[in-house]
Amino acid sequence: MVNSLHKSRTFCVVNLGCKLNFAEASTLARQLGGMGFVQAGEGEAADVYVVHTCAVTAQAEKKCRQAIRKLAGQGGNAAICVTGCYALLKGDELRQMPGVTLVADKREAVQKIGEYFARSGYACCPPPTSTATDDDDDADFFTAYSSGDRTRSFLKVQDGCDYRCSYCTVPLARGASRSAAIEKVAEQARKIAEQGVNEVVLTGVNIGDFGKSTGENFLQLAQRLEAVEGISRYRISSIEPNLLTAALVDFVAGSSKFLPHFHIPLQAGSNRVLGLMRRRYTRELFAEKLRYIRAKMPLAFIGVDVIAGFPTETEEEFESACSFLEELQPSYLHIFPYSKRPNTPAAAMPQTPDAQISSRAKRLGALCAALQADFYRQNVGKTGSVLFESACRNGRMFGFSENYVKVALPYSADLANKIVPVRMTGVGEDGNMRCEVVK
Repeated sequence: MVNSLHKSRTFCVVNLGCKLNFAEASTLARQLGGMGFVQAGEGEAADVYVVHTCAVTAQAEKKCRQAIRKLAGQGGNAAICVTGCYALLKGDELRQMPGVTLVADKREAVQKIGEYFARSGYACCPPPTSTATDDDDDADFFTAYSSGDRTRSFLKVQDGCDYRCSYCTVPLARGASRSAAIEKVAEQARKIAEQGVNEVVLTGVNIGDFGKSTGENFLQLAQRLEAVEGISRYRISSIEPNLLTAALVDFVAGSSKFLPHFHIPLQAGSNRVLGLMRRRYTRELFAEKLRYIRAKMPLAFIGVDVIAGFPTETEEEFESACSFLEELQPSYLHIFPYSKRPNTPAAAMPQTPDAQISSRAKRLGALCAALQADFYRQNVGKTGSVLFESACRNGRMFGFSENYVKVALPYSADLANKIVPVRMTGVGEDGNMRCEVVK
């Protein structure tokens, strides 16, 4: 590393994984900026790369390794700091990879980077004296939200999970369920509002479990956030069906800010398989939840997670799951080919052949396309409010309605980062909704 007292230290954060990871990665970037580091421009080499990793599947881990190898292969003397779930689960493995300088928990990453650069002779700002974030009063909870995009921000409200689903390593990486206090989250939302952000997506590992460590609950959080001035819209990310209460659905149905958008994991359509997965509901309860949402909000967006090829799932059970989904008519399917994870009970079960996993994932993909197309057709002729993004792609701009219909319009700078009333006129060949602005 070249010794310099004047050269600005530059950084680049590489995020791999979910919306929760995105919020955390953005917070790491703000922390580095607070230490005097400058974010490298697009295509520019950085002095330090922070790779925020995911380990939810073997494919996710593979992508993390590929990203690290690519950075290490660029040459130069850049430091590579690896953090995130993969770092927590397999730190020793990562330390052996060429080019990796540091492996750290996200709460310690910035401090360790500062110490590393100080040892290397750079004139850094003093490193943090605590492993907590600059926005955090609780060293056990890494407060995080994304910034830099005026359209929407991802706000972390919960972390960890006390559920021990038989296929999942997330509790091993992120620990027990915990969350910030409601007032702390509201403070973060106010900071987001000050940046002119219109929409906030609430994220976490198991957000329906919010407040378990503070004696509060998710409905109370939603009610408090509704009162925060300056935020126009909230979306709720994935919430377990057994934790999605009628009271919460009623609140969303009557809310002026919380949108009719639900992401609910099903994972399997067979009660036997759900039991093997150690899920905490039956298919009957899942169907009941969707019926209740539709009774209150007929055109609510409902995204559903499904695992393809879980161990011992028979062909008959898979076909039954497909029929069940066709009956439920969700708006979209998030499909996860089953991935054998070390140190999980499912790894010891008889495994489904890879070819069968791929075949089932492909079948679910076709079903997803049909369900989404049908949902979009139901919205043709309806009016809605669309938050348009600022990017221009091939002369067009895009945005999402309250119920998460992706809408396209010819680009107009006047509409960027604004919530605009539109009438949906038809589905284009690219699958996006065409619309006209309501004057």
